[in-house]
Amino acid sequence: MLAVETNTKSGIRLVTTSSIKKGTVFHKLTDYQIVPDPTYQTVQLDEQNHFDELNVLALLNHSCEPNVIVDTTLRECRAIRDIMVGEELNFFYPSTEWDMARPFQCQCGSPRCIKFVAGASYVSDETLSQYFVNQHILGMKRQCSSEKI
Repeated sequence: MLAVETNTKSGIRLVTTSSIKKGTVFHKLTDYQIVPDPTYQTVQLDEQNHFDELNVLALLNHSCEPNVIVDTTLRECRAIRDIMVGEELNFFYPSTEWDMARPFQCQCGSPRCIKFVAGASYVSDETLSQYFVNQHILGMKRQCSSEKI
């Protein structure tokens, strides 16, 4: 169902070897370590902890037009639209990350591109509202909003 490819734009990427229907869970997060500090390969689980899972999560690249979500509550990766054979799997990094260990200039080319990917703390509420966002990120956004009052 999944294969790892190397290309010049994104380096290593995860692609499908068969089509995936919208709503399909294509990966359950079962084999991981929880670590306190983020790296460029971890995915944030909650306010303090991060998944270190090199099987699938570390291979998912960012896109501002994602085709999958990483749901940290249900511990799964799910298609948010139909995905064709050979398509790269990607998700919106600020949906899981508050303040990234290694921010970068986005090159996804989407009309919705946020240009600089550094985590949800740097993304407007309006922009985040256009995406699936995990509960820990929503909670951290609420906390920041209440601290400004």
